[in-house]
Amino acid sequence: MDKRTCIDDYIDEQNEDIQGLLNQIKESLRQALPGTEERMSYRMPTFWDKKNIIHFAGYKKHIGIYPGPQAIEAFADRLTSYKTSKGAIQIPLDKPMPLDLIRELALYQRERIKSASKN
Repeated sequence: MDKRTCIDDYIDEQNEDIQGLLNQIKESLRQALPGTEERMSYRMPTFWDKKNIIHFAGYKKHIGIYPGPQAIEAFADRLTSYKTSKGAIQIPLDKPMPLDLIRELALYQRERIKSASKN
């Protein structure tokens, strides 16, 4: 049974040279975040569970990962080799895709959201 999502459609519309990377990220997040909803938000693939957990997007020279400012701050020591801003990480296409780090960022963000909703 084919379970295509709007994320799959987004990836299919990207340049062929980054489709594989985007699919790797999507599958990695699917495994790390079972039970979350896959949707488009801010025109980016997003994993959601009552709030946006993490977004990702393909660009001409990099992949953007958007886990939110708290995750960027918490993982700052592991993000020094990437260009970052308040809530974004740019992973150049010529560097290996840090799937473990992306999963950890997503798991951190999901736990942060769950903890905040309990308070």
